Amino acid sequence: MVDWDRVDELRSKGWDWEKIANDPKVGFHPDASVHEPGRALRSLYHRQRLRQERRKEAPTSSVPSKDEKEKEERRWKLARVGYLLVPIFAIWFAFAYFVPSPVGIVLPAIPYLALGLVVAAFLLLYGLLRSTGDRWSKVYRNTLVMGVVIGLLISGIIATVGVLFFGCPVLQPSTSGSPQTAPGWSAFHGDPTWTKDGRPVFYFYGATWCPYCSASSWPIWKALSGFGTWSGVAYMYSAEDNIPEADLSGAQLTSSYVVFVPSIDTSGSTGTFPTTSNCVEQAYVSAYSGSAIPFLVINGQYIHGSGNGNPDNARGTLVQPTDVSSYTFQQMEQSIGTASGVPWSVVQAQTWWMMAILAKCAGASPSNLAQQPYYAGWSNSGIWGTGTQSSVSTDLAQLS
Repeated sequence: MVDWDRVDELRSKGWDWEKIANDPKVGFHPDASVHEPGRALRSLYHRQRLRQERRKEAPTSSVPSKDEKEKEERRWKLARVGYLLVPIFAIWFAFAYFVPSPVGIVLPAIPYLALGLVVAAFLLLYGLLRSTGDRWSKVYRNTLVMGVVIGLLISGIIATVGVLFFGCPVLQPSTSGSPQTAPGWSAFHGDPTWTKDGRPVFYFYGATWCPYCSASSWPIWKALSGFGTWSGVAYMYSAEDNIPEADLSGAQLTSSYVVFVPSIDTSGSTGTFPTTSNCVEQAYVSAYSGSAIPFLVINGQYIHGSGNGNPDNARGTLVQPTDVSSYTFQQMEQSIGTASGVPWSVVQAQTWWMMAILAKCAGASPSNLAQQPYYAGWSNSGIWGTGTQSSVSTDLAQLS
């Protein structure tokens, strides 16, 4: 094997190639066919030098170390962001869906958290497809665990703050409601009930511009008249479609049996929804209203709205606007107030159902309805029309 360092040394001393080739310390042993060893050594020397220079110029491809791989994976690329966000949104969505209040108050499970989960899953899948390294490395596993912890913390903090500091009720998911015989109503029995001073709350969420709310205001007004005395009721027409309305936004119900709580937008601006006054109101709206009005809650257990899992709950099933659009509010007030005439026939079924629900929430049953103190008021008033009491009793018997 040629000692190239020796060759360089002798060349620096001025030796010619023939002499260098014959030096025993150089170790050059040409083939027998070579007649000029010096010339052969010189050619071999230059080829050797050329190979060395090419090695120096060529890029070196080294395998990254374990630390270098982990450092690269710690960078917040799409895959790692996805590993963090998917468990956060999945856990938050699950809690918000099965506990719509209080966890779903801040962001409802559907559509917001569901959309966030879809986006997070897309980021994860796209990031993994683009990744060339280990798709289930220690860094990714730790990021996934971090996402689970953060998801649990978010859900837990929202639930704790909502219940302890804002008094939000813990509600069932919307699909847990049992459809009733009453059209558009669903029942959510058990705790919590929504009461005030021991009386069931009748909550009305609507707007004066909304024709469905305007049409539905008449059976509400009539049904609650059987449990107390109204003051401050105004009569008008909806800003949209000009539907006659009993405006209950500024009304007061004096009653020993029920508390009327309205959230009614009075701006007259189409599409403007009312604001809620507290976490309890917002909890029921977020969990069951389906972002539609009118929305009614009686005692926290009987819900009327498009979002409570009842396929009959199309918007406005309480009373259709077209059923009352041909009447003035004076005609509606007169007919419904005296329980006679065509306008009354349009609203009487839902009126009786609401009276039956209120009676049940106040502790009545078909067998003891006649002993309830408010029942005497129905009998003595003379304005409820033939068959009202028996109709309420029949509806009461069908309520579960």
